[in-house]
Amino acid sequence: MPEEKRENFFTELLKLIVIAAIIVFPVRLFVAQPFIVSGASMDPTFENGQYLIVDELTYRLKNPERGDVIIFRPPRAPKEFYIKRIIGLPGETLTIEGGDVYIANQGGKRQLDEPYIQNQGNGGNASYAIGEGQYFVMGDNRPESSDSRVWGLLPRENIVGRAFVRLLPVNSLSILPGSAPYLGQ
Repeated sequence: MPEEKRENFFTELLKLIVIAAIIVFPVRLFVAQPFIVSGASMDPTFENGQYLIVDELTYRLKNPERGDVIIFRPPRAPKEFYIKRIIGLPGETLTIEGGDVYIANQGGKRQLDEPYIQNQGNGGNASYAIGEGQYFVMGDNRPESSDSRVWGLLPRENIVGRAFVRLLPVNSLSILPGSAPYLGQ
């Protein structure tokens, strides 16, 4: 290969790498990132080893909602990432009685319909007042979940994003995986 063509090839390759970096890095830092489910706390909704893409943009534009499956950094272990479902919203009082979850707010007190729960399991009765900028999160597999019942309320700033796409395994490919039927505000 002549010297001039070789230099052209490397110059074009370098340009391609720089352009790709300019496009990929901002997307990776501010819009979406990969996440691999680890553990059984969200069974059967999410299984250990499933590969997700996390939407980091939506919660910059709107507040998280009840039923959203989120990825976040737990208050007691800020270097780790957890996946749970938002159950309680700011300004509410959440009560657990016999495994059932009740929400009290300006609209009164009502029991949550949680069709995604197959194993209510352990945990005692308790009540939690959720302050502004805080959320109450729980895993779908309640006996196997380290969640707000264990380590307290989740600050809004610890939320990384919501589960946007489940890529692997291919037979469970879905957009907004784990989305709950309308649970109301």
